[in-house]
Amino acid sequence: MSDNDLQLNPIIEAILLASPQPLSLKQMYELFVEQGIKPGSIEQALTELKSDCEQRGVELVEVASGYRYQVKSSVHPYVARLWTERQSKYTRATLETLALIAYRQPITRGEIEQIRGVSVSSSMIKSLEEREWIRVLGHRDVPGRPELFGTTKTFLDYFGLKSLDALPPLAELKEYPELEPQLSFDISEPFPAQVSVDMEPSADADESSEASPSTPETHPSEASVETTTDPTQT
Repeated sequence: MSDNDLQLNPIIEAILLASPQPLSLKQMYELFVEQGIKPGSIEQALTELKSDCEQRGVELVEVASGYRYQVKSSVHPYVARLWTERQSKYTRATLETLALIAYRQPITRGEIEQIRGVSVSSSMIKSLEEREWIRVLGHRDVPGRPELFGTTKTFLDYFGLKSLDALPPLAELKEYPELEPQLSFDISEPFPAQVSVDMEPSADADESSEASPSTPETHPSEASVETTTDPTQT
């Protein structure tokens, strides 16, 4: 059976809409092992499906874990009215800590505290780990062997990023008022070089291992920001 006979486009579209998680090219090709489709066929179908979305309310995007359909930002406010579940609230301090980990990973809790000038609570780190936005990458090779934190593919997927390279420049983050006041430190200034990193293997070893710059963090605030898992992303 040829790729044309298979009508790949509607099949790929249905697979992505039915999947609860983004799908990689490898995963999609594995679904057609028996048909033996030609290399490049799925990539071509994805390109055509992306083009088909130009006048639709959804778009086909590639994130860290693979491809998925999601609601376009232009119509998201209307679609969001369907979901009435209670939203999770994260304090500004939590978002600052997450930003530091994202831009300056791998980073220890002590280094985060050094930049922010305040202590980082265990519950804050735990909440980010439970959300699967951060994980332990290894330990700093210094006395006490503090844990090194980094972001996960789940973090990239949630924020619609393909890789850490897609993180917006710090200057653009000033568009977000909940973070703007904290964007003052110099991300180009490295931590003391005397420390070496002893990286540990993990179940997510295939996750992006890129180390990125660092982001703004200074002081916790009473203000909180609401976030929620977006049910409009499929």
